[in-house]
Amino acid sequence: MPSTEDISKMFEDESQKLKNFLDVADSKINMNIPEIVETYYQVMNVSSMATMLKQQADSEPEELLERIGQTEKLISERFDSSIHPKIMDNLSSSIQKLTKNLQSESTGEKSKEQIEKDAKLFDELRQTMSTKEFVEQYDSGLAHD
Repeated sequence: MPSTEDISKMFEDESQKLKNFLDVADSKINMNIPEIVETYYQVMNVSSMATMLKQQADSEPEELLERIGQTEKLISERFDSSIHPKIMDNLSSSIQKLTKNLQSESTGEKSKEQIEKDAKLFDELRQTMSTKEFVEQYDSGLAHD
């Protein structure tokens, strides 16, 4: 069974990792799919840890509970209110742009190169739509909080 000190250290490490992800997300206009997935995974990981630790609140030191509160505030104010909506907008915009590109190129006979280009666009569209669905699941979790 890990000690309270071990748990505090692990939570602190994961919270710092989260802050680093949020700094990157704030500094980028468009994040790529792996960055988006990694960022959401870290947010959900730290949120789950915070929930678990708060349920054991009577056995946790006040200092850790204060750190949990700060981390939850960070998630709420930076990620939920700013970064998350930006990611949703960027994904929606990317889907529209990819769909438009595919529709405009769907006329006439196609060369092998054009078919390969379209296949790449379809794959990118599929990945982007899948990521948007993942992000929307996070969004629906926010609505139930």
